[in-house]
Amino acid sequence: MSPESTGQNEHNLTVYRRGFRTWRGNRPFWAGLFTMLGGAPIAYFPYADLHLGNMTLAMSTTAGAGSLIIGVLLITLGLTMWFHSIVRVFAGVAAILLALISIPVANIGGFVIGFLLALIGGALSISWAPGEPQADEADPRDAPLSLDKQQPESGYAPRGALHGAAVPRQPAGDHDTPSGYDGGTHRAG
Repeated sequence: MSPESTGQNEHNLTVYRRGFRTWRGNRPFWAGLFTMLGGAPIAYFPYADLHLGNMTLAMSTTAGAGSLIIGVLLITLGLTMWFHSIVRVFAGVAAILLALISIPVANIGGFVIGFLLALIGGALSISWAPGEPQADEADPRDAPLSLDKQQPESGYAPRGALHGAAVPRQPAGDHDTPSGYDGGTHRAG
């Protein structure tokens, strides 16, 4: 870089997109989105009027308040999945239960659209698990030991073999054990 350089010349949209990608990757984003999208038709359809020419179809039911409560709770659970991902399992189970309750209460679950979206969102929330951070460099002490190089074919590991000492490999039957003794598991009769 030259002394006149102001740093990387990135467009603000690229910076926001990368930040959003990082934010989205640390939480059950799609679970929250599907749950909120499922709550919207459940809350909306009981209060909607459909106009076909001069004819108005009102889809309101006697359970309009119940539909509104279920829809608002689903939207709240979706936001909870986004901003408090530690309670994702509870929010997922609650979203599934509310989706099931919306079938008899809220116009067949928002004409099945809201029911399916909330059900998928709850299932995604339950199944989501946070990723583990990737290590920058592999620590050689964390590497698994290779058992082929350290244990003979009989399964007997001489002293020092597990600590990295070089122990020559012996054939399976050439151990210094008394005859009639097979390693302590059985007695020869």
